Amino acid sequence: MYLKKVDGPRAVTLPDGTVMTLADLPPPETCRWVVSRKLAVVRGVAYGLISEGDALKQYGLSEEEFHEWVQSVMRDGTEGLKATFHQKRKE
Repeated sequence: MYLKKVDGPRAVTLPDGTVMTLADLPPPETCRWVVSRKLAVVRGVAYGLISEGDALKQYGLSEEEFHEWVQSVMRDGTEGLKATFHQKRKE
């Protein structure tokens, strides 16, 4: 069995004890960003599975958009990543 050489770790352990691997990240061609995919990218960057620069490039995200996701998670948890959450908050 051969493993493809990758920069950085192949897996990281999250604070809750679960292991996150590169396979847990969304595919690069992702167009529809649901909460679980956004959270996977945010966690991947936060715990060192993928660098922020690589994530921005791989997923075609702007720094502003990614940082908005991070701030939403920090402020409101996973609920903050829902588009409807921000719509309700503005009302």
